[in-house]
Amino acid sequence: MELDQLLFNNVQACLLRDEPAISMIVRLVESVEIAPLVKAAGFDTFYVDLEHAPMSMAQASQIFVSALWAGITPFVRVPTYGPDFISRALDAGAMGVIAPHVSTAADARTVVENSRFAPKGSRSVTNGIPQLGYRNWNLVEARRMMNERTTVVCMIETAEAVRNAAAIAAVEGVDILHVGSNDLLSDMGLDGQFGHSALEDAIGHVIEVCRASGKAAGLGGLAGNPDLIGKFVEAGARYVTLGSDLNFLQAGMRGKADGVRKLVRDRAAA
Repeated sequence: MELDQLLFNNVQACLLRDEPAISMIVRLVESVEIAPLVKAAGFDTFYVDLEHAPMSMAQASQIFVSALWAGITPFVRVPTYGPDFISRALDAGAMGVIAPHVSTAADARTVVENSRFAPKGSRSVTNGIPQLGYRNWNLVEARRMMNERTTVVCMIETAEAVRNAAAIAAVEGVDILHVGSNDLLSDMGLDGQFGHSALEDAIGHVIEVCRASGKAAGLGGLAGNPDLIGKFVEAGARYVTLGSDLNFLQAGMRGKADGVRKLVRDRAAA
């Protein structure tokens, strides 16, 4: 397999076509089966949530590798965006970094610095990693293509970040501004108020900023609000997280249980 094929990034391909890249969060399942399962369900990508899940880097790496060979693009949400987490996660097989709580352009520059090889950043030089098929390619070419194919996502999760969205989007090397609706509502003192106009205004502003800067807008935290997801995708959101493995498992189980109970009630009433 050639280097260009090994480093294919589904998210980048969707964004180039101006189509939504459909994502989900892996937070509960810690085994390799989750990657082909997500692929079979029709998702373009997923991210392993090392910010909120107790999963180890070794477990995450197994999932990344499984995803790469299944043909689905694995991202990672790191707990902090220092080089200790970003470099290890990328070397372990992730094709994109999702950095939480990016509130300023300086924060965004730190994320880029730790996610890109020189001359675009200071990521430590490596070769023979999972994305490269464990082969030692020409180092200059491998670094250039890894810089091109690695996606950098900055999460917008505070009112300060919304105010600074244009400056964050202007940072070279940032690809996506991803609104984390739950944390943003919490920061604004509006916990759980997904229909509040302040959230709609904030997401709309980030979408407009991204459109003006040539970056992509992302959307998360609205798993229970499909109408809002549809509205913002229509407005221009292009990296869309639809929920987590836990959300989907709970919804499927609840739906089956409720369906049987309704059937019993309907028959009893007949």
